[in-house]
Amino acid sequence: MNLFFKLIGAGVSLGAGFVGTKLVNKGWEKATGSKPPLGNDDMETSLRSALTFALISAFVSTLIQVLASRGTQRAIARFAKTHDIV
Repeated sequence: MNLFFKLIGAGVSLGAGFVGTKLVNKGWEKATGSKPPLGNDDMETSLRSALTFALISAFVSTLIQVLASRGTQRAIARFAKTHDIV
């Protein structure tokens, strides 16, 4: 059962990361009016905007990772608690 929870946790983390990336990209486009600097050999991107985008992306990624990990741990604890009762 432990392997099952690890797989579920990895799946939740990957899904949340995908959604987070899409949200950051859309937010960047809405806030700046241009596409996010994703390293596509775009020399017109300033260093400031590339660093800002990298910091925002890293923050959102870390936040998602922490929340997914905590949520998975809570779910495991809740399942273990209800499993012991039955």
